[in-house]
Amino acid sequence: MASNGVSGLDMEKKSGGGGGVEDIYGEDSATEDQLVTPRTVSVASGYTLLRDPHHNKGLAFTEKERDAHYLRGLLPPAVLNQDLQEKRLMHNLRQYKVPLQRYMAMMDLQERNERLFYKLLIDNVEELLPVVYTPTVGEACQKYGSIFRRPQGLYISLKEKGKILEVLKNWPERSIQVIVVTDGERILGLGDLGCQVYAGSTSFKICYCILLEINT
Repeated sequence: MASNGVSGLDMEKKSGGGGGVEDIYGEDSATEDQLVTPRTVSVASGYTLLRDPHHNKGLAFTEKERDAHYLRGLLPPAVLNQDLQEKRLMHNLRQYKVPLQRYMAMMDLQERNERLFYKLLIDNVEELLPVVYTPTVGEACQKYGSIFRRPQGLYISLKEKGKILEVLKNWPERSIQVIVVTDGERILGLGDLGCQVYAGSTSFKICYCILLEINT
């Protein structure tokens, strides 16, 4: 029993879950029943590492790294540094005669090896910028349903009405530095494409891309 006549149990009921401060605005209770995606606390190893585009280096893993990360036998024995991989990829990209095919090849690369993707783009910006941006990205937006391979970013449509907080918590990354939100209303002058389309290139490790469907 406290000295002012209020029991410790009563004080505990009034305090919130955030360090003893009363939950005046209902911030704690608003999320206490929400499910949270488990956070990854360490870099994956082995087969999982090769499927993680943020850390995968493909054949650029050295002999020492292959032993340290349990990759021995999961990669061809050859070791190719990024410069050599870049030359091979540029050669392959130049074989495509249709710009949209180059775009799809670049997006495939981003989904499996982000380091190589950005190195390729930075070192060949004049040649590849028209592929990952205008004018090719406009066609990619229009044909998004046909070339869809893997979801990128977060999609919020009318079906998620009343569940937006739950949807936001489904995003697996926690070290977000930038949030980009669009309603898809004006994509490169193509008109309203809604949240049925996302065509772009960014690091989803630090950038939170959200597309809203608001029936524009």
